[in-house]
Amino acid sequence: MADIQNLRTSAETGLSSLFESARKSFASEEAIAREEAFRFFEATGLPSRRVEAFKYTDLRAAMKEAVPPAEAPSAEAAQAAVASAKGFAGIDAARLTFVNGHLIRALSDLDGLPAGLTVTPLNDAMGKSDARLRLLAPVEQARENPVYQLNTAFLADGALISVAAGTKIERALHLRFIGSGSEAFSTATRVLVDLGDGAELTLLESHEGPDSITYQPNDALDVRVGKQAVFRHARLNREGKAAIALSTISVRLDDEAQLETVNLVTGAVLSRHQIFMHVAGENVNAVVNGAAMLGNGQLADSTLLADHAAVGGVGREMFKTVIDGDATGVFQGKIIVRQAAQQTDGKMKSDCLLLSDEGQMMNKPELEIFADDVACGHGATCGAPDDDLLFYLMARGLPRAVAESLLVQAFVGEAVESVTHEGARAALIGEIEAWLAARA
Repeated sequence: MADIQNLRTSAETGLSSLFESARKSFASEEAIAREEAFRFFEATGLPSRRVEAFKYTDLRAAMKEAVPPAEAPSAEAAQAAVASAKGFAGIDAARLTFVNGHLIRALSDLDGLPAGLTVTPLNDAMGKSDARLRLLAPVEQARENPVYQLNTAFLADGALISVAAGTKIERALHLRFIGSGSEAFSTATRVLVDLGDGAELTLLESHEGPDSITYQPNDALDVRVGKQAVFRHARLNREGKAAIALSTISVRLDDEAQLETVNLVTGAVLSRHQIFMHVAGENVNAVVNGAAMLGNGQLADSTLLADHAAVGGVGREMFKTVIDGDATGVFQGKIIVRQAAQQTDGKMKSDCLLLSDEGQMMNKPELEIFADDVACGHGATCGAPDDDLLFYLMARGLPRAVAESLLVQAFVGEAVESVTHEGARAALIGEIEAWLAARA
């Protein structure tokens, strides 16, 4: 009997055409990787509800058409886009600026960086066959993901960031991704962060763009955290109202490494943020948090895979979702504890606050444990604001709207309290307050 195959959608057909056009410009060193990535994608297609990992986020239905990759903007257009950018504005940081997925060198701090911090534009690294390129895709499960492989196939620009062993970078590094234009476009960026043993780095990411067009960013961040190294990361999604935003973080942690990452979502009509964490070394400590504040038909998906493969790893994962109107929140989290990962301590929780009767939340926490000396658990809650707490605040003279906003701010704020960088933490709290003010 012949195999049954799904008919290709207009978007899938369009992506094939775009790849065929783009392949002529690929350098020989990168052509093989791109070909393999796109053939993987072609074999799987855009994931639909039939794919368990995308059960609640149907990209096959959401992506109606394939939009072309964005061209590099003019100097004037890039300057105008940066002038309107708000994500993590005002924070003292070295900045790498990407407009429509292209690194704008004139608007980036590539010179005068602290000793021990090296930043190389990705296109330069690929042209020189930089040895650090072998560190891309450090987590096996990410390489089996169609969104990540699509990023590899259409990769346009990015950066390689290295911190020398024993170097502690005091000043944060800010990656600002800005979309600009009047017609739909797509982007594919990749940033590699390589922390040597004992190194420390704080990385901030902001993503924003116009509300009027359906642009499609697909960004990926690959991180290798060396022995006793510390990586602090805060990410802000304030994409345009019609954007379909896909993002992936893949992190490998060596002995006694420390990870702190948080992702706050207020933008995009549809977003999916994927986190692949591989605990390769012993006695790792990882804090992985996320928060989403949604309304007006938005869907935000946070998908986490924490793979513990070494002794004594500690993981704390907390995700907060606020649903208003007919928005939809999705959390999928899975902790894997390999047989060798004895004494793993993993806790994962997803909490949702429903501010309307029309909203919905999909929670799917999982544990897969092959070791017998562990302390692991997961949980999920979903409900409306506590009437008793509202009454308590209102009895002290606060209007209901103000009382509800205070409860929401406290609820979401728990997820961003872990951010060590004071400026970044204040900026995220400011985004939460701005969302509440707009709602009021």
